[in-house]
Amino acid sequence: MTKLRKVDRRTVYTISVIKDSFLELIAQETYDKLTVAKVCRKAEITRSTFYLHFDNLTAVLDAVLADALLFDQSPKQALEPLTSIEAFKQNESLLPVCQRIGATSKYQKLLMDPALSDYIIGAIMKHERANVVPGIQAQTGLNAQDADLLFHYMIHGSFAINKQHHFVKDDAWYHELQLLNKFINSGYLAFKQDV
Repeated sequence: MTKLRKVDRRTVYTISVIKDSFLELIAQETYDKLTVAKVCRKAEITRSTFYLHFDNLTAVLDAVLADALLFDQSPKQALEPLTSIEAFKQNESLLPVCQRIGATSKYQKLLMDPALSDYIIGAIMKHERANVVPGIQAQTGLNAQDADLLFHYMIHGSFAINKQHHFVKDDAWYHELQLLNKFINSGYLAFKQDV
């Protein structure tokens, strides 16, 4: 957890340096190999300075993920049925936040770290649940518990597909996006018809 301190330019700068150093190190080695000492050396700060701002490495990870999720401020689109293949390329409304974060090279290595997948998926789900589950309910007529189950399935599956492509949007990725969006959209319509 980030410690509460008076926020001045020096504090903002130090926190930024710690997070940037953390991301640079993640690009070189996995999270389970990182230490506070390595982050401090990279950031050129003392351990006491580190602990003035963060309790541990998990707190830095949480702050970096919060930045990534806040960075993803693309307009929230309603989960509307998609009707044409071209619409799939232009409308990524069924695409979870993990791809939008992954589109920024700063976070790609973090997302690819096998030691962090479950932790990152959990952070994404926590961030997106309040926006996405009601959209699934509106599209399907399902109750909140069942919509949450679909949300859980979609986030885990989408993260796996995006990770398989190293979070790079290429032709193969767009093909899979179209296929999966069509699958999801058809499922939404089927649920809607059952209501």
